[in-house]
Amino acid sequence: MARPEKKAVVAELKDKLERSRAAVLTDYRGLNVAAMTELRRRMREAEIDYKVVKNTLTRFAARELGVEELEEYLVGPTAIAFSYEDPVLPAKIIVDFAGEYKKLSIKAALLRDKVIQADAVRELAQLPPREILLGQVFAGMQAPIAGLANVLNGVPRNLVYVLDAIREQKEAG
Repeated sequence: MARPEKKAVVAELKDKLERSRAAVLTDYRGLNVAAMTELRRRMREAEIDYKVVKNTLTRFAARELGVEELEEYLVGPTAIAFSYEDPVLPAKIIVDFAGEYKKLSIKAALLRDKVIQADAVRELAQLPPREILLGQVFAGMQAPIAGLANVLNGVPRNLVYVLDAIREQKEAG
């Protein structure tokens, strides 16, 4: 590749790393064409870019972004899953796929500007989907409000019971 072409690839990688909420680095060594095609299909369906990268050019992009810690993982065949929306989804897809195809291995991931190791990527994949997490947060926020509403409704309700009891007592006596 000529120098301007390499600069363009480095700029593209830098842009993808910068825009992505998560970038998961994998070693695809040993995957056959059918397996690689299946992995790319799953990524495409989830709107995740999965790109085989040159380690040297990725190192340059990482340096420009100030994430030199990523360099130690740029050894051997490397492909990166770039997710611009959901930081958990690429980890889920890759962990599931690695369970089916033992040849795929996770090297590390870049979450925004923080590098995490393969074990942390596997833990990230265990998180429930974003919608469920948001639902759990809202349910947690709603519980105290519902309790307060019950307490506030209890006062008039109890007053009605007391007044009804007094009325019954006066009618009986």
